[in-house]
Formats: sequence, C-alpha cells, structure tokens
Amino acid sequence: MATADYDLDDLKRRMAGAVASFKNDLGGLRTGRASATLLDPIMVEAYGQSMPLNQVANVNVPEPRMIVVQVWDKAMVAGVEKAIRDSNIGINPVVDGTSLRLPMPELNEERRRELVKVGHQYAESGRVAVRHVRRDGMEVLKKLEKDKDIGQDEARVESDKVQKLTDDTIAEIDKLLASKEVEIMQV
Repeated sequence: MATADYDLDDLKRRMAGAVASFKNDLGGLRTGRASATLLDPIMVEAYGQSMPLNQVANVNVPEPRMIVVQVWDKAMVAGVEKAIRDSNIGINPVVDGTSLRLPMPELNEERRRELVKVGHQYAESGRVAVRHVRRDGMEVLKKLEKDKDIGQDEARVESDKVQKLTDDTIAEIDKLLASKEVEIMQV
C-alpha cells in the first residue's frame, strides 16, 4: 500500500488500547477481596482539576478485607471520601484523621449481579471504542478508493482485514468479560 493515511498496525494499536482500557476498568470491579487496583478508576477533584486518587493519596491493603487510603493533604480528605462514595463501588469509607479505612463487605448475590451489570457496561464501552477505530479505518479506505489511490479489489481485501481485526478484538473483550463474570459470581 503506497499511502500513509491507512495503517493497519495503527488500527491494531488503537484497538489494543481499547482492550487495555477495558482490562483496567475490569480490575476496578471487586470480587470480595481487597485490592488497591479497585480504586484506580476513581478521580478526585483536587486543586481545581480532576486527578486520579493515587496522585493525592497512598493506597495500601494491610489485610485481605481492608483498604487504607492515606491522604497527603488534610484539606483533600473530604474530597477523597466523596469521590469514593460517588464511585458506585459499594464501599463506605471510615474517616480517621487523614486516612480513610475501606472495609470490604461480603458480596451478596444482589451486589454480585450489579457488579456483573457494571462489567457488561464496561465491555460495551470497549466494543464501542473498537467499532469507532474500525469506522475510522473503513472511512480512510473508502476515501482512498474514491480518490483512486487504491483499487476496488485492494480496498475490499483491506476492509476484510479491518473487519477480522475488529471481530477478533471484540471476541477478546467478550472472553475477558466472561472470565470476570465467573470470578465475581463465585461464592
């Protein structure tokens, strides 16, 4: 292919980025065990901007059912507490000076089902991101074909490659979701 506009490797990289983002989101879904990654998606309003929780506090897991968040700036404690409460992870922080203790409650059946639904929402967001990358690739191919930079046959071959890449990436997302679903639903 003689043009720099269409790059299958770039599409692969962007789709892999969507999968990596989905994996990160899944890591935030708790399975009954305390994990510092549970708090990774949480953003805190700090100093006039939105920042990841781990940039305003230390996160430790001193025991299997407890997460401790040590906030660096005393003025930020209320903001961190609010961000954790609003994050919909189902944990109520207990404020103790500049630290917050997050006791991990046992997961009941209803909460497990809610977590699975959240996982499905994350998966759908991942699929949408992958489809956007596919759309971008297809639009470039259509433009190249319209401008006579590539022939109809070559455009069809490349379109098939993009579609196969899309199908494979969405299948990977579905496989990761199924694995996480089993992990969450285990009693």
